[in-house]
Amino acid sequence: SGLPLTSLDVSCHKGFPLLGLKCLASKIRILTELNCSNIGSLKDSDLIEIGNCFPSLEVVDISYPDHGCGFSPNGSLDSKSFSGLVTDYGILGLASSLRRLRKIDLSGNTFITDQALVSLSSNCMFLTEIGIRDCDFITQNGIALAIRKTGNLKSIFMNGIGIPSIDVCFLDSFSYARSLCELDLSNSFISDELLCLVAEANLPLNKLVLSRCFCFTFDGIYFLLSKYQFLAYLDLEGANFLNDESIIELAKFFGNLTFINLSLCSKLTNSTLFNLMGNCPLLTIINMERTNLGVEAFPAEIVVNPRVKSLHLGWNNNLNDECMKMASYVCPNLEVLDVTYCSGITEEGILEVLKSCVQIRCLEISRCQGVNNLELDFELPKLEVLQAEGLAINDEALASIGKRCGRLSRLNLEGCLNVTARGVEGVIVNCKALKEMNLRWCNNVSVDIVAWMVLSRPSLRKITLPCGSVPTANQRNFFLRHGCLVCQG
Repeated sequence: SGLPLTSLDVSCHKGFPLLGLKCLASKIRILTELNCSNIGSLKDSDLIEIGNCFPSLEVVDISYPDHGCGFSPNGSLDSKSFSGLVTDYGILGLASSLRRLRKIDLSGNTFITDQALVSLSSNCMFLTEIGIRDCDFITQNGIALAIRKTGNLKSIFMNGIGIPSIDVCFLDSFSYARSLCELDLSNSFISDELLCLVAEANLPLNKLVLSRCFCFTFDGIYFLLSKYQFLAYLDLEGANFLNDESIIELAKFFGNLTFINLSLCSKLTNSTLFNLMGNCPLLTIINMERTNLGVEAFPAEIVVNPRVKSLHLGWNNNLNDECMKMASYVCPNLEVLDVTYCSGITEEGILEVLKSCVQIRCLEISRCQGVNNLELDFELPKLEVLQAEGLAINDEALASIGKRCGRLSRLNLEGCLNVTARGVEGVIVNCKALKEMNLRWCNNVSVDIVAWMVLSRPSLRKITLPCGSVPTANQRNFFLRHGCLVCQG
């Protein structure tokens, strides 16, 4: 009888587990999803074997194989690094076997060409999603051909388009993409002309990613968004021409947005953040890292938005406690807050958020220089992840975190120099769900405590030791037998 397994992840292995997959294929009835991303030395013959072993696959990820390009002792490039590569031949073999394939990510396979897309579009009639980031030899002509020939294509993500210019065939291809719902053109040199053609194509678009794109203007994005007012996901990271006034203009098209990324838009201030929360009723995730938050007054009318669940506001040096308090008022159901490297925030602002937003699951306050301590005198029943790297918290504060955060599963204390074994003990004793703890650069924590940690808290799966501490092979194996990976700092 076959194993009831439909999805398998073998990513990040040093080598392709060919024998293991062959053995598994004899026991599995139907495998529909396979993730082979970041596999070492992935090659054509491996792809052919994947097709032979699992012909029912519908989702395949072979992105960014790790060929470990190195140098031989004489300084020349090590040819062994290129002993096996994925080429068009391997993609043809894979596509010929996987007739039910719906999604494939080819990103980072730098030696495949347009012919790979021809093989996929010719053999895989059900193909709906293609990923081709960092595929240097795939051209705009090849992408245009794939869009034209793949009638069911719903999602395509690519980058580097428009260098040196945008081809006419690529511009015209969007009129054929009748099913396209998701378009990602990250890190490309696009133009207002391209945005207008996408707008006029009248696609069923609900996700648009223009992260770190260049050469388009407010007029181009305004026209496009006016045509796609049903967008749910919008990424305009790095669109540095945007300011508070232009966001107010665009926001009238944001009625269905659930996600927006405006990071690296350095002219955006408090006005944009609170106008978005007030005028976008479905918005749940806002990314505004490296902007100009903390500058300018708040809007005259502040509207509570219970839908907002995640705020990613890191690397905003002007962000302050007042802004944090206002955010906690506007977003009472906040679950994720990331204010990494926000030096203007103190523990007062963080504690105000934690008191008001009792649904907080993940708090990232690493390298917030103004947070000198974080002693809790109230419960945080939902907190699971605390990233507190480089803070000046001491044992008393750490003990209070252990007592008040019973569901804590991941704790990062890297570089917390005031923490000792006593504070760590308080967390281990009270946090029964703890899985990971990072103690790198916690040089006042004695490594002698590690064995006690592993034995006292069976839920632990990973501990990173203080720098300079290296477990012996016997120690590492002992900890592994108890289910915990102990890494050197």
